[in-house]
Amino acid sequence: MQCILLSLCSNKQPMKHSNATMLRFYQHLGRVFHLVVAADKTVRPEETSKLKEIIKAEWLPVDDTIDEFGEDSAYQIEMVFDWLIENEWDIEQVLPAFKEFKEGNPSIFTEDIKRLIIKTANAIANAYNGKNKVELGVIAQIYLILTKKNK
Repeated sequence: MQCILLSLCSNKQPMKHSNATMLRFYQHLGRVFHLVVAADKTVRPEETSKLKEIIKAEWLPVDDTIDEFGEDSAYQIEMVFDWLIENEWDIEQVLPAFKEFKEGNPSIFTEDIKRLIIKTANAIANAYNGKNKVELGVIAQIYLILTKKNK
């Protein structure tokens, strides 16, 4: 099992992030990943499938937090992503809200987590005929948010 958010991987002592904080983190990621694929106004089934594949393979092992239904909190990425496909959403607020969350919770954003966020964004954008300019622009904005030091 990959150990990203655990402070002592050998004995799996988790860092001090509440379930509520981790739920919000994964919900933000669901919005961010939706923004990546919806930036060109079309969400392809291949992009959705790729996200679900990455959640299972890479995001579920990140930590052991659970939601109110007893499911791994990382599934919040998928649930929020799917909800956004079916509903109207103000995408203008996605990146500013994500930036604010990152600035308020910098310890979540380890180098491994930042790399996994960018890896996921690139993989879902590449899932259907490669990245287009709009998706690439969104990924660049995410990268800037992730790499900018908090004030």
